[in-house]
Amino acid sequence: MFDILDKYKTQDHFFLTDTNDLHTVCNAPADQHGVYVIYALKKGRIELIYIGNSGKLGKDGTFASRMEGFTGLKDEIVNGHQFGKTPAHIAWKKQITRENIEALNIYWYVTYDASLKDCPEVLKKNMLRQHHDLFGAFPKWNKSV
Repeated sequence: MFDILDKYKTQDHFFLTDTNDLHTVCNAPADQHGVYVIYALKKGRIELIYIGNSGKLGKDGTFASRMEGFTGLKDEIVNGHQFGKTPAHIAWKKQITRENIEALNIYWYVTYDASLKDCPEVLKKNMLRQHHDLFGAFPKWNKSV
């Protein structure tokens, strides 16, 4: 769906179930920034449910982590706030149970490093707009652009 992500060479994915520990299964880099896309696997179907990012451009044009104290994609995926102020490693497992999801398939892409300077926050917003244009709504775990 997002052909733009094909250009990013540093990428991978991992699965999270209600019995896994997100800290353990997350293979995203701790010191690089980018976007991540979460798919829910449920009853033989796959649904894109969330688009997230680590890193943004500040008002002065410098690059910084999205959340103060976070160091990269892994920190954002594991500890980023979801459904309010709850860290993802807690919130996602509860949501897996609540929604009867078999597993989350989490893809991540490094978009900002020494050779690439694609702002993860801008890329996420573009992806959310594209999803909205195609389906008339944002992914269900995303509130808005």
